[in-house]
Amino acid sequence: MTEEIQSYIDQYGEEIQLYFNNLRELIYKSTTSEIEEKLWAKLPSYYVGEKFVRIIPFKDHVNIEASAIMEHRNQLEQFKITPKGMLQIYANQDIPCKILEIIFRETYEVNQ
Repeated sequence: MTEEIQSYIDQYGEEIQLYFNNLRELIYKSTTSEIEEKLWAKLPSYYVGEKFVRIIPFKDHVNIEASAIMEHRNQLEQFKITPKGMLQIYANQDIPCKILEIIFRETYEVNQ
C-alpha cells in the first residue's frame, strides 16, 4: 500500500480499516493485470489502464465505485446502491466477497 493511502486510511476506525484492507485484497485478487494504486481527488483508487475501482471509507461504511456494480445489482439487494451507482457496505454487514471479485474483474476487463 502506498504511504499516501496508508496515511489516508489511518484516520478511520479499526473496523473501517479492516473493511478497506479486505476490499483492497479482493481488488488485487480479481485480476492478473498490474494495478496502479493512487489517490485520485483524495480517494483511494486502483487503476488498470483507464479502468478503476475506488474504495471510499466513511465513519460507519465503505463506498465502492466500480463500473460493473450496476450489472450485478440484483445480487446486491441487501446493500444500498447510491444514485451514482456506488455500493455501500456498512460496518455491520458482511462483505460479499464472491460477487465483488466478479465485479472487480469485469470492471478491469479490456472489452468493457
